[in-house]
Parts: sequence; structure tokens; C-alpha cells
Amino acid sequence: MKKAGSGVIVGIIVVLLAIGVYGVTTYNSLAAEENNVEAKWSQVENVMQRRADLIPNLVNSVQGSMNHEEKIIKEITDARKAYNSASTPSEKNEANNQIEQSLGTMVNVIQEDYPTLASNENVKTLMVQLEGTENRISVERKNYIEEVNTYNQSLVRFPKNLVAKALGFDKKANFKADDSAKVVPDVSFE
Repeated sequence: MKKAGSGVIVGIIVVLLAIGVYGVTTYNSLAAEENNVEAKWSQVENVMQRRADLIPNLVNSVQGSMNHEEKIIKEITDARKAYNSASTPSEKNEANNQIEQSLGTMVNVIQEDYPTLASNENVKTLMVQLEGTENRISVERKNYIEEVNTYNQSLVRFPKNLVAKALGFDKKANFKADDSAKVVPDVSFE
């Protein structure tokens, strides 16, 4: 009789150890995935900061040749200030959208109203760097979206979802484009 009772106790201990090991490994994998999401967003911010750092150089180059487009320059400067003071991903994204809109306006003005300025080597170089930065931002946003999707998928799969809920892991919000991005811009070369 003693052997049967000790076998049950050993069985219970083995099951509890297995549950404990699963809980620890699940926690570690979810914590690592959450850190990856945060790292991907940091990279998005890094590339957006690169663009924000390029803007003063472009503005200074343009400002030397452009006298009456103060409104555009003020919009870009204000958008950059908003980006630098933003603290949450949504605030950074909103400020980023303002920067994109202002830069688009400035590029159009330069190409239409200041063809000699557009041919200036400094301005050309900076505009190429900004274009490259825009492409990098797009790539980093894609990487962030994929990482958030992987993390969120882990949170909803059984039995990980039970451990995730018990340990307080929550789904991450994914990147959402500004509503104005849904409108096709009107491009005219008149």
C-alpha cells in the first residue's frame, strides 16, 4: 500500500514540475518576443530620427535660395519639434505623418518653382538621402508589423494564451497609417 501512495506522490510531483518548466519556458519566450517588438519599434524611431536630423540640413540649403516659402519651412520645423517631443509610438507616428506631408509639399515647391535649386548638388544629395530614409522607414515599419504579428500570435495560441494571461502579457497595437494615406494624391506636371 505504501508503494502505491508514494507512486502517486511522485506522479503529482512530476506533473507539477512539468507544468512549472512549461510556465517558465513560456514566460521566457513571451518576454523575449515582447522585447523584440520593442526593439523593432526602436529601429523605426531610429530611422525616423535620421530623417528628422536630415531635415535641418535640407531646410538650411533650401532656405538660402528660397525667400518666400516660409510657411512650408515653418511646418517642417514645427513637425520636427513635435516629433522630438513625442513620447508614445502613436504620438511619434502622428508627428512623422506631419513631417511626411510637409516634406512632400516642399519637394513639389522645389521642383516646380525652383528648378535651379533642385539642381543644386547639396539639395540633390539631401533629397536623395531623404528618399532613402523614407524607404528605410517603410522597411522598418514592415519589420515592426511582422514582429508584432508574431508576438500577438503567440499570445492567442493555446496553451500559451493561458500562461500569457496569467502573467499579464497583453497584445501589442500594430502600426496604423494615417487616414490621409488612403487618399491617392493628385500629381500634376503642368
